[in-house]
Amino acid sequence: MKNIFFLILSIVVLLLIPFSLAYLSSLNSISSIWESILIRSFILIFIIQIIVFIPSFIFKTEHYYDLTGGITFIIVILYSFYEKFQIIEFIDFRSIILVLFILIWSLRLSLYLFFRVKVGGDVRFIEIKKNFLRFMRAWIFQGAWVFICSFPVLIVLLNKPLENDLFLYVGIFFWVFGFLFEVIADRQKIIFNKTNKGKFISTGLWSFSRHPNYFGELVLWLGITIISLPTFSEFQYLGLITPIFIYLLLTRVSGVNLLEELAEKRWGNSKDYISYKNNTPVFFPRLFK
Repeated sequence: MKNIFFLILSIVVLLLIPFSLAYLSSLNSISSIWESILIRSFILIFIIQIIVFIPSFIFKTEHYYDLTGGITFIIVILYSFYEKFQIIEFIDFRSIILVLFILIWSLRLSLYLFFRVKVGGDVRFIEIKKNFLRFMRAWIFQGAWVFICSFPVLIVLLNKPLENDLFLYVGIFFWVFGFLFEVIADRQKIIFNKTNKGKFISTGLWSFSRHPNYFGELVLWLGITIISLPTFSEFQYLGLITPIFIYLLLTRVSGVNLLEELAEKRWGNSKDYISYKNNTPVFFPRLFK
């Protein structure tokens, strides 16, 4: 009973956090609260999660979890982009570039993760998908993830357009650098695993960081936030939570920590791995070998 109460409470909290961000950031928007792009996006995000969660639980499958996350990004960003155009009948370059970046990132990541799960399954869900509330919480968490990641972009689409500035171009540089860093790191690992099954990769970008793909992920979201920053006002500065959330998610919740534990089980007694671990930073890359 206590466990059920905790699960329900955690689901409520995961809903309240993005709703609070949406509500507070909509207080001084160009439209009313309940017509706000942020509030409507919040509702849309969680409707999509619940719609896909129900058949996924019935058939006890996680195959569409990551794909749904990517599709949710696409639907919400395109919907918000359309809503802004309906209100002001003009779309600025900042909004266009942010929408384009989100679409490119979400398509690439969701397809990559979908085919990875389709081939080998996802160990995170072996037990979770058997329990209604635990599996539901995973989907609600994904909804919160989508909203918090999209938050800076939704704020831009909520507000009036601004002139191009230094933040725009610096943010573009960060996003392109981070995206390429992540894509190249993922590609290097795929190629390595084809001929080195069961071994750890320590070449290419993986010689600078033990998790270069996650580092690239953080940098590209930092770029998104930098591009969005000049449009923030009052409570909208809560949009700065996005890169902090991404970092904590990648390093403390569902990324580096889990993979480090797995690596320790597989290669913890290997002298080569011990040397690699002692000489290679876990997250932020060293500048020189």
